[in-house]
Amino acid sequence: MPRELHSAGGAQAACYTFGMSAVTSPSVTTLEAWAALDEDDSRELVDGRLEDEEVPSAIHEAVVRWILVLLDAYFRPRGGLVFGSGIRLAVSARSGRSPDIVCYGPGRRPEARGLVRVPPDVVVEVVSPSPRDERRDRIEKPDDYAVFGVRSYWIVDPDYRSFEVWELGADKRYVRAAAGIQGKVERVPGFDGLSLDLDELWAEVDRLEAP
Repeated sequence: MPRELHSAGGAQAACYTFGMSAVTSPSVTTLEAWAALDEDDSRELVDGRLEDEEVPSAIHEAVVRWILVLLDAYFRPRGGLVFGSGIRLAVSARSGRSPDIVCYGPGRRPEARGLVRVPPDVVVEVVSPSPRDERRDRIEKPDDYAVFGVRSYWIVDPDYRSFEVWELGADKRYVRAAAGIQGKVERVPGFDGLSLDLDELWAEVDRLEAP
């Protein structure tokens, strides 16, 4: 995966060019047909084909819930909106994604029903431990979210205890703006007043993993 380093304001930021690859099921469909699937059907649409998602673990769901609560407490008082994985984003003419969390800032909102064509301000994906899921969240999905126009893409990996924030540049590529593995991220780039305590988050994972 190509990687470049750019210097901005004395600090280095990692910039990735993401390539698209996918292992898909033979079921071919349209965005509209995908949006009409049952709510409990977690498959995503990749280049016109339905693709199975990983079955979420208890750790995955605990991390999603922790971040969802944090972001809801930040966005809601400011007039924003936060949603879980039921949102179906039409990221391109033939592809649709259902992120773990999506957020809209003040004055912005998705369609109230059906397919969502308004890009969120934030998309969060919590990585599952399988190589397939990691490749999807780190390589495939960023391409889609960048083209769609998602301003900030977060990757949270409970297995590696890592947190990354990627910001969309004018060239439609993501640049890593923040990262951490422990302690407190005092300032999340692009969101004044938002901080994140990684030690508290990983304590939730430890609680589930304890014998």
